[in-house]
Amino acid sequence: MGTRTSQPMTAVSEPILGGPHDRTQYGQHRTGRHGYLVIAADETFDGTWPYHAYFNEASGFRQHYVDEGPERPDQTIVMLHGEPTWGYEWRHLIGPLSRHHRVVVPDHMGFGKSETPQDRTYDASEHILNLESLLVDTLDLTDITLVVRDWGGPIGAGFALRNPSRISRIFAVNTVLPLAEGIDDLMMANGAESRWFQWAHSALVDGSFEQILGNAGHTIAQLMIDLQHVARPEIATPTWISAYSSPFPTPAESRGVIAFPRQVLKGPQGTPPGPPPMEAVAALRGLPTMLAVGMRDTALLPKYVIPAFKLSYPDAPVVEIPGAGHFPTEDAPETLLALLELFLQTSART
Repeated sequence: MGTRTSQPMTAVSEPILGGPHDRTQYGQHRTGRHGYLVIAADETFDGTWPYHAYFNEASGFRQHYVDEGPERPDQTIVMLHGEPTWGYEWRHLIGPLSRHHRVVVPDHMGFGKSETPQDRTYDASEHILNLESLLVDTLDLTDITLVVRDWGGPIGAGFALRNPSRISRIFAVNTVLPLAEGIDDLMMANGAESRWFQWAHSALVDGSFEQILGNAGHTIAQLMIDLQHVARPEIATPTWISAYSSPFPTPAESRGVIAFPRQVLKGPQGTPPGPPPMEAVAALRGLPTMLAVGMRDTALLPKYVIPAFKLSYPDAPVVEIPGAGHFPTEDAPETLLALLELFLQTSART
């Protein structure tokens, strides 16, 4: 596993955060320059996250990302996480892929090792602009292979619609790419049957929604395993629980994890974006694209996710992973890695 030596931002070995380490049940934290409580940049979670930390402040907060790979990579891969995870969910794929490719894995605002500013809406549109600031303004990435799961799909698609010339292919995992009419109807049907959204709707009605997600540091593992479905609950070791609980030590740091499901059920807090340019939609729908689906997902049901994908990509391959739930990155990382490597090989430009 290689680490890139040429970076525009600050590496973990430098004193990027102030204040002492605080070892809690949620892992190692520091108080950042802007007063936010964040996971310490050098926290490895017992060696399961051995990647250098880099930070981008161009969007007005400290956004964490990793950037691994050789100096002359074959491909540039950007991997986007979903709710309520962070880059940690891609840990099993980063090392093998970075032997030959450049692998960039950001944490969305309010997740992972990124800060959680208190003056943002956390609408998807904000995450898209943050991603653009990192990938375009700071790293100037081109010929990107987008690898997206869950909310990484809409955020990645939103970024791609604004920058279609920078995207070469898309590998989607248990997500929706909103690039065709009719997808909203399928997602409404999904919401009516999804255990995750049924719970979220009920919790909004009875007033427990923000209380439960505001204490995500205590509740997140159970929500992931029971409502979104981790098909292999034996992977939920103390280290695993610490890694996914650590971004949310207090309600103030839980704004991101609250906002995603609330946006689905109640709409964005800010002004909704207008329709994308049709030429950008056409460009993305013309790219090599593949969907991998954990068939035991109880949050985004495959019976709706697969037809939604086919609306945009009727001829693209769909691979069903029977033993995986909402998180194939956790349930079947070896399968996912093999599928992604095959996709990179078969869709490479000649």
